[in-house]
Amino acid sequence: MKPLKYHPAARQEIKAAYAWYTRRGTQAADGFYEELLPALDRVQEQARLYATHLHGTQRLVLSQYPFSIVYRELLHEIQIVAVAHAKRRPGYWASRL
Repeated sequence: MKPLKYHPAARQEIKAAYAWYTRRGTQAADGFYEELLPALDRVQEQARLYATHLHGTQRLVLSQYPFSIVYRELLHEIQIVAVAHAKRRPGYWASRL
């Protein structure tokens, strides 16, 4: 199994989303992590399973929160490019590749 490597901006997106949900309540923030973390595990375990996306990436769309995990599988790792909110401009993260 290949390790996950996060782009620094993707880490920041996770932190910002968690902080936003925390301001609305700890239950919402905890729910975000409870969906995100297993989704990241699934990406790591079955990276090729998820749909192709823009610029040679793939993505997993969360079901309860309006976010997608955008990633690409490289030779020795899986790069998490973005944890993108559904309302953001598609492909805004392309410069991270």
